[in-house]
Amino acid sequence: MNLSAPTQIVFIISLVIAVIGLLAAVNVLAFIPLASVWIMLVAYVVLAAGCLMRGA
Repeated sequence: MNLSAPTQIVFIISLVIAVIGLLAAVNVLAFIPLASVWIMLVAYVVLAAGCLMRGA
């Protein structure tokens, strides 16, 4: 299995999701029904998928 760097758009999407998770953790975005841990996990999975898929 060869890993590659994620594209810039995948990195930005992951970063935006992680920032939303961080804001949910400090109760700035209290209206989000998910725990911030799960939001951060989604951001990590998106970034990991971007590293595993070539050209994504």
